[in-house]
Amino acid sequence: MTGRLTVVGLGPGALDLTTPAVSKALAEATDLVGYITYLDRVPEGPRGQRRHASDNRVELERARHALALAAEGRNVAVVSGGDPGVFAMASAVFEAVETGDAAWRALDIRIEPGVTAMLAAAAEVGAPLGGDFCAISLSDNLKSWSTIERRLKAAADGDFVIALYNAASRARPDQLGNALAFLRPFKAADTPVIFVRAAGTPEANVRIQELGTADTDGADMRTLVIIGSSLTRRIERPGAHPWIYTARSERELP
Repeated sequence: MTGRLTVVGLGPGALDLTTPAVSKALAEATDLVGYITYLDRVPEGPRGQRRHASDNRVELERARHALALAAEGRNVAVVSGGDPGVFAMASAVFEAVETGDAAWRALDIRIEPGVTAMLAAAAEVGAPLGGDFCAISLSDNLKSWSTIERRLKAAADGDFVIALYNAASRARPDQLGNALAFLRPFKAADTPVIFVRAAGTPEANVRIQELGTADTDGADMRTLVIIGSSLTRRIERPGAHPWIYTARSERELP
């Protein structure tokens, strides 16, 4: 087979957060495959480049289509937002490879990383991911809510900073509020909770609250939420939101 499939991550939104390697893969592709919202972010490519747009929630079908194109000898770029390996298309591609046509295992498949939303959100406020952290998706489309609660509890017991993806949607308006309520018995009431909408774009909006009183007003699928640990600190600033960072050491801080 002479085809190639590259799974790319565009980053969180701003064009200058798309890596040069991703831009190169996009420019060289004969075919772009992806969720229509992400394909709309890709600049026009060379003449003859084809776009195969699809709706959300059809990741496995999209991956199979991309693999079939690559098997025909096409140079295919599968487009994700953020990083393709974080709650995105890279996993769907390999699931399709494992369960699909045996010939797909011989394809040249590559992953080009991107800036994932939690890194862009963290950069808006300082360094909240400076210590140990974990990432949990609040979407229960592919796993049960009891599984999400079990993972939230484990993260709280381990005193991890927690980055929450897929915070809220029209179909799941209560997930984030339920998650915050679930965590309250396990974390201090003054634990910082950072809401960053549209991280890594000129429209980025930051809201910082405390876990005991945090509300979910305005949170949606473009909102990344970071919940601190016992080592997460605030540095107040005049006329601006505080810097938030998580200490690297358990030693006593001033």
